[in-house]
Amino acid sequence: MTPITTKLPQVGTTIFTTMSALAADVGAINLSQGFPDYDCPPELVELISKAMKDSHNQYAPMAGLLSLREEIALKTEKLHGAKYDPVTEITITAGGTQGIFTAITAVVNPNDEVIIFEPAYDAYAPAIKLMGGIVKSLELTPPDYRIPWDMVKKLISNRTRLIILNSPHNPTATILHKEDIDELSAIVKNQDILILSDEVYEHLIYDGETHHSMARYPELQQRSFIVASFGKLFHATGWKVGYTMAPAFLTSEFRKVHQFLVFSVNSPMQYAFAEYLKNERVYTDLSGFFQQKRDYFRKGLAETQFELLSCYGSYFQSVKYGHLSDENDMEFALRMTKEAGVATIPTSAFYTQATDHHVLRFCFAKKQQTLDNAIERLIKFKP
Repeated sequence: MTPITTKLPQVGTTIFTTMSALAADVGAINLSQGFPDYDCPPELVELISKAMKDSHNQYAPMAGLLSLREEIALKTEKLHGAKYDPVTEITITAGGTQGIFTAITAVVNPNDEVIIFEPAYDAYAPAIKLMGGIVKSLELTPPDYRIPWDMVKKLISNRTRLIILNSPHNPTATILHKEDIDELSAIVKNQDILILSDEVYEHLIYDGETHHSMARYPELQQRSFIVASFGKLFHATGWKVGYTMAPAFLTSEFRKVHQFLVFSVNSPMQYAFAEYLKNERVYTDLSGFFQQKRDYFRKGLAETQFELLSCYGSYFQSVKYGHLSDENDMEFALRMTKEAGVATIPTSAFYTQATDHHVLRFCFAKKQQTLDNAIERLIKFKP
């Protein structure tokens, strides 16, 4: 047999696959992987069906359906006052993760340094390593997980190529604040540093807080890839459609990779999204929809023995359990799945060094009955 030298020697089965499989095996309620257990909007399914019946079943343009890109440009200008040219600065992607991978591939060269903040979505570091880049990770700590900008300054070197941000943040549910934007702007000023801003949870932000998109700030917009996801927006993660916005000079490089990675994204959904986005309430009402779920879930969790951490955005709620057990978070999560019948994600999985703060992440993008059943089981769970 021909030997294979792995390019990702530390990468195995993801924690999401592991916990979802265990939940299925033992009949546990799956609050681990981040996807809804309720249906997407039926009118959107009808629009997709209509697009198929109208024969929109062949390749879409490489950059995406222009009418969809135009709706995204209008949405971005309405929300953030930012102008993007739908022809040269917006690309439809096969989900947010493909947008992230493509952006990293387009601009990271061997020995370039990329700063990420951990706990981090697990797709960042492998993509950087595949391109020969060097991951410079900065660990954030509970309870607030705020970015220590003085430490970021120390990580900056003449090899720093990219800073990856994620707000609202997975898994911690924190958000960037205006002071973070000010610090970031000062750091990158007069530097050849690009930004990759993962904003897939952009509309899931609570308590009247503002989503500080890179699009809002011209000095950051001009150096940023902004990645978004229709899967998060429309409760349909399995459709794997998203988009990436960037200045024309960055989009040009992005599309050079995109055209050979996927070429184009499925046509019927693009036609449906272009029509569906014309009603701005389909995205402006999302924060209220998910805040109701967040508040309901937090109220139930308050009756358990867990210590709740803050949740300003995304559809994740983290809890601390260190006062209940000395087990590491993976051991505790596995035992809780089997004994309590509720699956969660140990947040050490989001750290390169498997740093364990005894914190677990729950997904509350679930039916109320699902949340009720999970809360009932967690109240009874006595670790």
